[in-house]
Amino acid sequence: MSTSRVVTTTLRLSQSASRRLAARAAREGTTSTALLDRLIREGVDQLDHPGIVFRGPMNDRRAALVAGPDVWEVVARLQELDGPVERRIEVLSAKSSLHAGKIKIAIAYARDHGGEIIERIGRNREAAEAIRRPPPVRAPVTERDHLTLIVPLRE
Repeated sequence: MSTSRVVTTTLRLSQSASRRLAARAAREGTTSTALLDRLIREGVDQLDHPGIVFRGPMNDRRAALVAGPDVWEVVARLQELDGPVERRIEVLSAKSSLHAGKIKIAIAYARDHGGEIIERIGRNREAAEAIRRPPPVRAPVTERDHLTLIVPLRE
């Protein structure tokens, strides 16, 4: 999720809410301000897109469908299919356990957060390609080299 320019805002919280916020921020290793910023952004996104939740650690949050996959995964599968969007939705729904309505929720979220979704799809594809690449060829290790890895030899 991208962050924009920071603005200073004054909020009044109940003592209970303030204590809970501080305790949760401490457990997550962050500040109350950073946690509150994340909660506001995610909360507004959930209000704007019913059926969306957020998963993952503080530094790598991602939008997902309630009881379903991450939004980027749905969009990536749709990109792999051919045809008009409605046809892709039908095909994905038939091939998976996802109802067409959930797929449309993911699409709506992705339309509002395209950069975030495209970036995550790209990172995932790069990681998959790195795994598929053969490891670099290394020079053979000689017996002497092998021994120096275990016990340094003196000349």
